[in-house]
Amino acid sequence: MHDLFSPPPSASPAARIHVGIGGWVYAPWRGGAFYPEGLVQRRELEYASRQLTAIEINGTYYGAQKPATYAKWRDETPPGFLFTAKAPQRIMASRRLAGTGAQVEDFVGGIVELGDRLGALLWQFDRGQAPSPDELAAFLDLLPAKAGGRRLRHALELRDPALFTPELPALLRARNIALVFAGSDEHPSFADITADFTYARLMQSRADLEQGYTDAELDAWARRTRAWAEGGDPDDLPHLAAAQPAGAPRDAFVFFIASAKERNPAAAKALIGRLG
Repeated sequence: MHDLFSPPPSASPAARIHVGIGGWVYAPWRGGAFYPEGLVQRRELEYASRQLTAIEINGTYYGAQKPATYAKWRDETPPGFLFTAKAPQRIMASRRLAGTGAQVEDFVGGIVELGDRLGALLWQFDRGQAPSPDELAAFLDLLPAKAGGRRLRHALELRDPALFTPELPALLRARNIALVFAGSDEHPSFADITADFTYARLMQSRADLEQGYTDAELDAWARRTRAWAEGGDPDDLPHLAAAQPAGAPRDAFVFFIASAKERNPAAAKALIGRLG
């Protein structure tokens, strides 16, 4: 059992690449599919955080946890492991985004209990949610750069095609907010580099593939992820504006999300193996 709970090797020599899944509570992952046979549910986070290098917390979209819960999750995970967390739906669906400052502060005030395990916060506007450029800018200006004495990083996922304008990358770069790349057949997917980190959510796992993706696809994602971490901008992904010149090394987050969810842990482990 000790070996099962040993942290995985770093996904990059500089520990800049963070690969994982959405959440850690999912019945089809039990019984040997991902979690070992007989593993009690209360130890699932402990186990998952030693097989992967990141987890995106999706439950915060539906309801915030108590600060003590975030602290417990922090303490169950090893050094170097990172969480990201999806912002509450009640904020993202507000008809008056500029008036959500108090709600943003409340969410951030609790989640910072993750301490040095907090990698980034994800702010998602779903399809049909298309604030004007001024409304979007005013909302993004509410997102705090620091909380609890720690620097915060923010990533923005947009799903309405109307929001993907040539001006969007500059809007985000001015605020150091990462544009989420949605590897999806359903949502717009653009890979413009807009911050000092990158954030990808890959949503094309297939149930008939043991690792969710083909070897060639995983090889390609390993190459792109490595390029992101080394300061590059892969030119084989769609962009709204011109690709950025090579820059400083950066953190790169890659999550296998939704689709054939039962395959996502295997996909994440396969990518970590390629990057290691």
